[in-house]
Amino acid sequence: MHKRFQRAYTSIKENTFVGCAKIATVGGFCDIDLIIVKATSPDDIPLRDRYVLQLLKIFSVSPPSYRTFATSFSRRFSKTKCWRVALKCLILLHRLLRALPYNSPFRTELLWTRSNGYLSLDPCPFRDTSSSNSHDYTHFISSYANLLNEALDCLTVDCVDAYIDPEESTDDENDEEHETLIPTYPDKMKLVSEKLEILPQLQTLIDRVIDCKPKGAAARSFLIQCALKYIIRDSFFCYNNYRCEIVSVLDHLIQLPYRSCMTAFGVYKKAAVQADHLSEFYDWCKSVGLCGSYEYPFVDRIPEIQIQALESFLDGMWQLTESSSSSPMASTVESSSSSLEDEKPLIRFNNWVQFDDEEKNEEHALITFATNDNNNVMTWEVLLEASADSDGGSSSDLNEENGDDLRIQVYNPYVVNPFH
Repeated sequence: MHKRFQRAYTSIKENTFVGCAKIATVGGFCDIDLIIVKATSPDDIPLRDRYVLQLLKIFSVSPPSYRTFATSFSRRFSKTKCWRVALKCLILLHRLLRALPYNSPFRTELLWTRSNGYLSLDPCPFRDTSSSNSHDYTHFISSYANLLNEALDCLTVDCVDAYIDPEESTDDENDEEHETLIPTYPDKMKLVSEKLEILPQLQTLIDRVIDCKPKGAAARSFLIQCALKYIIRDSFFCYNNYRCEIVSVLDHLIQLPYRSCMTAFGVYKKAAVQADHLSEFYDWCKSVGLCGSYEYPFVDRIPEIQIQALESFLDGMWQLTESSSSSPMASTVESSSSSLEDEKPLIRFNNWVQFDDEEKNEEHALITFATNDNNNVMTWEVLLEASADSDGGSSSDLNEENGDDLRIQVYNPYVVNPFH
């Protein structure tokens, strides 16, 4: 009995608001409050285009009307208990967001009302009391409000470039623009980092779209199906941009730093799960008859084996990078190999081979070993032992045995290197 009385009271209240707004319009009064009330009437008739056009005309003539609309809309949406009125409020807001440019004061005023507590879209305080299936309608209204709240926070994907008249631009300006269009490597990495900031927002936006799937009696409502058409068509654009952006990030995955690389892999891993849910949502929309089947984009499914292969590849790559960078001999080997030509030879001989002409050079050996007093040729084993022994005593003994014919210079890299 209480629920029936509540439904009757809500219906009478909303119809009275609309009737008073129509009477005021006939009397010559027309402002934003009356337009919002008439546009959000508690009936099953979809939102009429003329109310949207009237508001756009007022916005173009009077810029301060943006804040007036934001406060009037917040008051209308927060006070209603009828799901039809709340749904039409959200559809009106959605259509205005689509019609107005991204950098217009409309978004700024909506964010101002939200930050001051006048407008609450997430969490949505709406509770329906005008129908017997209030839970189904309340769930859809809350999901739709969360989607629009996320759309207000989401950054624009495609930056709008300023229009340049081709007749006014000179050849020098065109040449300068052509030079600036060639991105350098830091510019590419900066662009990839910006895309990594946008991709999680797009994923959250797609999750909000999937949450808007109605349940129970709400799925059979004509008004809700009209709202779903706006939601689905915007999701097409969002998913196409999301797919292009994630492919561009994966092309530069190996060149990214460790944290950015792990962030990109997390986005790609979530995209695999999200693609399954989005495909199921699109299949349900097709079965209901929302939009044409040709309008739906192809959802790229990412197999689990591809995720595992990419994860193994990244783990192996970063383990190899860490092991190579943490090895103590890596820097020593690199420094010694780079300065090999500048260093003196490790072994020197005092008896140099004399070459008379080029023909004799080909006949004689390239290196002639020194001999001692007994005319015994010093073999490579003796030289190797002499070069390997870095102690002063052993080197002195060898010099005493062989005299001054053989001089050994032992190379110690840590003596001349100031970093050791």
